[in-house]
Amino acid sequence: MCDIIEVTDLDAPELDVYARLTQAQLRSRREPEKGIFIAESPKVIGHALDAGCVPLSLLMERRQLEGQGRDLVERCGQVPVYTGDRAVLAGLTGYELTRGILCAMRRPRLPSVEELCARASRVAVLEGIVDPTNVGAIFRSAAALHMDAVLVTPTCCDPLSRRAVRVSMGTLFQIPWTFLGTDASQWPQPGLERLKELGFQTAAMALDSTALSIEDPRLRAAEKLAILLGTEGDGLAPRTIAQCDFTVCIPMARGVDSLNVAAASAVAFWELRAR
Repeated sequence: MCDIIEVTDLDAPELDVYARLTQAQLRSRREPEKGIFIAESPKVIGHALDAGCVPLSLLMERRQLEGQGRDLVERCGQVPVYTGDRAVLAGLTGYELTRGILCAMRRPRLPSVEELCARASRVAVLEGIVDPTNVGAIFRSAAALHMDAVLVTPTCCDPLSRRAVRVSMGTLFQIPWTFLGTDASQWPQPGLERLKELGFQTAAMALDSTALSIEDPRLRAAEKLAILLGTEGDGLAPRTIAQCDFTVCIPMARGVDSLNVAAASAVAFWELRAR
C-alpha cells in the first residue's frame, strides 16, 4: 500500500527532486544508475511504467487521488505519494502540473549504439538540438513515422528532461534511443564513422543549392539510412554535412526558406521511411 503524504512544508528535502534539483543534478552523469527523470501527466507516466521504468515517488493534486491518478498509485506500489491542492503544488514546482501528476523515476539503462542499430534500417540522428520542445516533438514523429531508433549527439539537450518527455507524449519510451558519444569531442567523428561501420549511409538535412530533393529515389533505395537533423537556427555544422553521404533538402513553395526542425523531421521521416 502506498504512503499518502500531505505536503505542508515546501522546503522538505524529500521534495527537492520536484522543486530544487537542476536537470544536471537529476541526470547524475557520474553515477548514471542513480539518475532520475520526471514524468508528467498520467499518459506519459503510464508509457514509462509500460517500458519498465522504476517509480520513486509521485506528486499529485489531491483531487487526482480518486481521479486519473488512482490507477497510477496502484501501479507504482509502495512509493511515497505527496499530495496537496493545485496552488500548493504549483508553489512547490513553479508551474501547474499537467493533468495534476508528476512521477520521479529512475533513469532507464540505455542500449549501446551497436545494440540499438543491429536491426535498424532507418535511424534519426539529432545534432545540437537544445530546445526540449523540439526534441520531444522529434521523438514523437520518429516513433509515429516509422523510424527504428533515435541517436542523440552529446550537444543535444537531454531527452529525459521533463519538458522533452512531456512533449513526446511518452513516445520516448516507445522508440529505442541512446546517446551517440559521451562528450562533444566524439561528434561528428568518431560518431559518423561508427554509423558507417554499422552499414548506414548518412543523409544530412540541410539548406544547400547542391542538395538532393528528399524525393530522390537514391534515398529511398538505401538499405540503411541515418537521417541527420541539426540545431535550431544554424542547422547541421558544415563539417558534419561535408562528411555525410548525401545532403538533402525539402523543396519549398512560396519563397519559404525552411521549416522548424521538428516539422522538418516529420516530413523527412515519412518520406524516407523504409518501403
